[in-house]
Amino acid sequence: MNTEQHIRRYYELVDVGDVPALVELFDHDAVYRRPGYDPLVGRTELERFYREQRVIREGRHTLSTTLVHADGAAVHGTFEGTLHDGRSVSLRFADFFTFTDTGRFRSRDTFFYAPLV
Repeated sequence: MNTEQHIRRYYELVDVGDVPALVELFDHDAVYRRPGYDPLVGRTELERFYREQRVIREGRHTLSTTLVHADGAAVHGTFEGTLHDGRSVSLRFADFFTFTDTGRFRSRDTFFYAPLV
């Protein structure tokens, strides 16, 4: 699986809720930084986030741009879904990934297009 396929597979797994498979895409010591959360370090914290902390109940990511360069990638897209409190969301996002030599995610940083400042 090449880098772009690896990234697309990640979003597919998130959208169907396959937490064990999506966590396997990350390195054991991977770091995930997301607005509103302390950095998530390691697979155990990632799994806890997806099972217990993530405010999204369900939804679908649509990728519009994926740029891969050396050991990193940038992704831009939209997300439409439902939060656990029943609210619907539709927003744009950008993710930045780095990779290990084995192709697993070393880090992920997420940014949302939202009117906060």
